[in-house]
Amino acid sequence: MIRVWSFPALFALAGLLLGASSAARGETVTGALLAVFFLALSFLNSPLFFPRSITSAEALRRSGADGRPVVYWRPGCQYCLRLRIRLGRRARRAHWVNIWSDPDAAAAVRAVNDGNETVPTVLLDGRPHTNPDPAPLRARLT
Repeated sequence: MIRVWSFPALFALAGLLLGASSAARGETVTGALLAVFFLALSFLNSPLFFPRSITSAEALRRSGADGRPVVYWRPGCQYCLRLRIRLGRRARRAHWVNIWSDPDAAAAVRAVNDGNETVPTVLLDGRPHTNPDPAPLRARLT
Protein backbone atom coordinates (compact mmCIF):
# COMPACT_ATOMS: atom_id res chain seq x y z
CA MET A 1 0.00 0.00 0.00
CA ILE A 2 2.85 2.38 0.80
CA ARG A 3 4.38 1.78 -2.63
CA VAL A 4 1.16 2.82 -4.37
CA TRP A 5 1.07 6.18 -2.59
CA SER A 6 4.82 7.01 -2.77
CA PHE A 7 4.72 9.19 -5.90
CA PRO A 8 1.55 11.08 -4.98
CA ALA A 9 2.89 11.73 -1.47
CA LEU A 10 6.17 13.07 -2.84
CA PHE A 11 4.38 15.36 -5.27
CA ALA A 12 2.08 16.65 -2.54
CA LEU A 13 4.97 17.21 -0.13
CA ALA A 14 7.04 19.01 -2.78
CA GLY A 15 4.10 21.23 -3.65
CA LEU A 16 3.40 22.14 -0.07
CA LEU A 17 7.07 22.86 0.67
CA LEU A 18 7.56 24.95 -2.48
CA GLY A 19 4.28 26.77 -1.90
CA ALA A 20 5.12 27.50 1.73
CA SER A 21 8.62 28.73 0.91
CA SER A 22 7.28 31.03 -1.82
CA ALA A 23 4.59 32.33 0.52
CA ALA A 24 7.21 32.95 3.22
CA ARG A 25 9.16 35.12 0.75
CA GLY A 26 6.01 37.16 0.16
CA GLU A 27 5.15 35.54 -3.18
CA THR A 28 1.71 34.38 -2.13
CA VAL A 29 0.25 33.91 -5.61
CA THR A 30 3.28 31.95 -6.83
CA GLY A 31 3.18 29.83 -3.68
CA ALA A 32 -0.50 29.07 -4.15
CA LEU A 33 -0.03 28.22 -7.84
CA LEU A 34 2.88 25.89 -7.06
CA ALA A 35 0.92 24.16 -4.33
CA VAL A 36 -2.12 23.70 -6.59
CA PHE A 37 0.03 22.45 -9.49
CA PHE A 38 1.82 19.84 -7.40
CA LEU A 39 -1.36 18.74 -5.65
CA ALA A 40 -2.98 18.23 -9.06
CA LEU A 41 0.07 16.22 -10.14
CA SER A 42 -0.30 14.19 -6.95
CA PHE A 43 -3.94 13.41 -7.75
CA LEU A 44 -3.17 12.45 -11.36
CA ASN A 45 -0.55 9.95 -10.18
CA SER A 46 -2.67 8.48 -7.42
CA PRO A 47 -4.90 5.41 -7.58
CA LEU A 48 -7.86 7.77 -7.09
CA PHE A 49 -7.59 9.03 -10.69
CA PHE A 50 -7.83 5.55 -12.17
CA PRO A 51 -10.92 3.34 -12.23
CA ARG A 52 -11.17 0.97 -9.28
CA SER A 53 -8.76 -1.92 -9.68
CA ILE A 54 -9.84 -5.52 -9.44
CA THR A 55 -7.79 -8.71 -9.34
CA SER A 56 -6.41 -10.23 -12.50
CA ALA A 57 -8.57 -13.34 -12.09
CA GLU A 58 -11.73 -11.24 -11.69
CA ALA A 59 -10.81 -9.03 -14.66
CA LEU A 60 -10.23 -12.05 -16.90
CA ARG A 61 -13.53 -13.58 -15.78
CA ARG A 62 -15.44 -10.36 -16.45
CA SER A 63 -13.68 -9.81 -19.76
CA GLY A 64 -14.62 -13.31 -20.86
CA ALA A 65 -18.25 -12.54 -20.05
CA ASP A 66 -18.54 -9.03 -21.53
CA GLY A 67 -15.64 -8.85 -24.02
CA ARG A 68 -14.22 -5.65 -22.55
CA PRO A 69 -10.45 -5.13 -22.48
CA VAL A 70 -8.29 -5.73 -19.40
CA VAL A 71 -5.78 -2.95 -18.66
CA TYR A 72 -2.79 -3.78 -16.46
CA TRP A 73 -1.34 -0.60 -14.91
CA ARG A 74 0.58 0.78 -11.94
CA PRO A 75 0.55 4.12 -10.12
CA GLY A 76 3.20 6.61 -11.21
CA CYS A 77 3.43 5.23 -14.75
CA GLN A 78 3.37 8.11 -17.23
CA TYR A 79 2.21 5.85 -20.06
CA CYS A 80 -0.67 4.53 -17.93
CA LEU A 81 -1.60 8.12 -17.12
CA ARG A 82 -1.51 9.03 -20.83
CA LEU A 83 -3.75 6.07 -21.66
CA ARG A 84 -6.16 6.95 -18.83
CA ILE A 85 -6.42 10.58 -19.94
CA ARG A 86 -6.82 9.72 -23.62
CA LEU A 87 -9.58 7.22 -22.87
CA GLY A 88 -11.53 9.83 -20.93
CA ARG A 89 -14.87 8.64 -19.55
CA ARG A 90 -14.61 5.43 -21.53
CA ALA A 91 -11.77 4.27 -19.28
CA ARG A 92 -14.31 3.10 -16.70
CA ARG A 93 -15.66 0.56 -19.20
CA ALA A 94 -12.39 -1.40 -19.22
CA HIS A 95 -11.28 -3.72 -16.42
CA TRP A 96 -8.28 -2.12 -14.66
CA VAL A 97 -5.77 -4.23 -12.72
CA ASN A 98 -3.03 -2.64 -10.59
CA ILE A 99 0.05 -4.86 -10.90
CA TRP A 100 1.46 -3.53 -7.62
CA SER A 101 -1.56 -4.83 -5.70
CA ASP A 102 -1.91 -8.17 -7.45
CA PRO A 103 1.13 -10.48 -7.76
CA ASP A 104 -0.73 -12.64 -10.30
CA ALA A 105 -1.24 -9.58 -12.50
CA ALA A 106 2.44 -8.68 -12.28
CA ALA A 107 3.33 -12.26 -13.27
CA ALA A 108 0.91 -12.11 -16.22
CA VAL A 109 2.49 -8.88 -17.45
CA ARG A 110 6.01 -10.31 -17.09
CA ALA A 111 4.93 -13.41 -19.02
CA VAL A 112 3.97 -11.40 -22.11
CA ASN A 113 6.75 -8.77 -21.90
CA ASP A 114 9.95 -10.84 -21.79
CA GLY A 115 10.11 -10.78 -17.97
CA ASN A 116 9.52 -7.02 -17.69
CA GLU A 117 6.64 -5.36 -15.87
CA THR A 118 5.92 -3.06 -18.80
CA VAL A 119 2.62 -1.25 -18.42
CA PRO A 120 0.13 -0.43 -19.68
CA THR A 121 -0.40 -3.88 -21.05
CA VAL A 122 -3.87 -4.34 -22.48
CA LEU A 123 -5.58 -7.66 -23.21
CA LEU A 124 -7.94 -7.40 -26.17
CA ASP A 125 -9.68 -10.62 -27.14
CA GLY A 126 -7.07 -12.54 -25.14
CA ARG A 127 -4.13 -10.97 -27.01
CA PRO A 128 -1.68 -8.69 -25.16
CA HIS A 129 -0.82 -5.22 -26.45
CA THR A 130 1.96 -3.36 -24.66
CA ASN A 131 1.59 0.43 -24.46
CA PRO A 132 -1.08 0.48 -27.17
CA ASP A 133 -2.26 3.48 -29.10
CA PRO A 134 -5.29 4.82 -27.18
CA ALA A 135 -7.38 5.56 -30.30
CA PRO A 136 -8.30 1.95 -31.23
CA LEU A 137 -8.88 1.11 -27.57
CA ARG A 138 -11.13 4.15 -27.18
CA ALA A 139 -13.10 3.07 -30.25
CA ARG A 140 -13.45 -0.41 -28.77
CA LEU A 141 -14.91 0.99 -25.53
CA THR A 142 -17.83 2.84 -27.14
